[in-house]
Amino acid sequence: MLFWLLALLILCGFLWNYKRQLKITNITDKYIFITGCDTGFGNLAARTFDKKGFHVIAACLTESGSTALKAETSERLHTVLLDVTDPENVKRAAQWVKNQVGEKGLWGLINNAGILGVLAPNDWLTVEDYREPVEVNLFGLISVTLNMLPLVKKARGRIVNVSSIGGRLAFGGGGYSPSKYAVEGFNDSLRRDMKAFGVHVACIEPGLFKTNLSDPEKAAEKKLAIWKHLSPDIKQQYGESYIKKSLEKLKGTASFVNMDLSQVVECMDHALTSIFPKTRYAAGKDAKTFWIPLSHMPAVLQDFLLLKQKVELANPKAV
Repeated sequence: MLFWLLALLILCGFLWNYKRQLKITNITDKYIFITGCDTGFGNLAARTFDKKGFHVIAACLTESGSTALKAETSERLHTVLLDVTDPENVKRAAQWVKNQVGEKGLWGLINNAGILGVLAPNDWLTVEDYREPVEVNLFGLISVTLNMLPLVKKARGRIVNVSSIGGRLAFGGGGYSPSKYAVEGFNDSLRRDMKAFGVHVACIEPGLFKTNLSDPEKAAEKKLAIWKHLSPDIKQQYGESYIKKSLEKLKGTASFVNMDLSQVVECMDHALTSIFPKTRYAAGKDAKTFWIPLSHMPAVLQDFLLLKQKVELANPKAV
């Protein structure tokens, strides 16, 4: 009996692996639109999918990013300047994309554009410190999605939303994690709404990767700038040693980040080209072995492990 059970499990594993490897055909007649292509995941994705034969429309925030990307890719790839927080800019871009794709529609929409914002204790911050990450990471993503959605529905295509492990566990104060938690909620509701239209919606949850977004030097600079303008009572509670040690910890994270950005692009590729795409993708060793498993654990364990990494305050009772 045990032998047959083991044989059945092996067969199921083989069929599951085979199912995941089945790919769509006719890639060369499909259009995909990617946001945030100046650098990082979006830039690598645009170059990768261009090489595969897709018609790539890459949205860049800057003219320099657009120029550099076009110099490295084929004539199939087109760029468009896009600020996802500007509603009129998004509408114009959507109309331009509509003219490009025609009756074929848009096979793939990859919402990749995002920013980190300020990472600092919540009691250091104002509402304005939360606003920019939420505007870019959440409302920008929603704006692009809603404007491109008719084109994706026409193609019965795919939507890929790049979230973060910060959308599963809040690893620091500021607007980044709240924005990514909200992206997860939007992604889930959109996925269920689009099933009737034959549109598949997937979410990618990368761990910590070496990109401009996660540059520890820049994060440390922003945190220090906030510290310098704090009230004396907050500084007394945290202490001068706190800011020094916390900045050292931030800079020390550089040794723990994933260097290979292609791990995220491979998830994008599977979400766009697999006949049976997944609903969620974890990218990066830290995401798969620590962050995602921890997100399923009891809150008391999450707090214990994450608080162990915090720098001790000088005098939290000085209120």
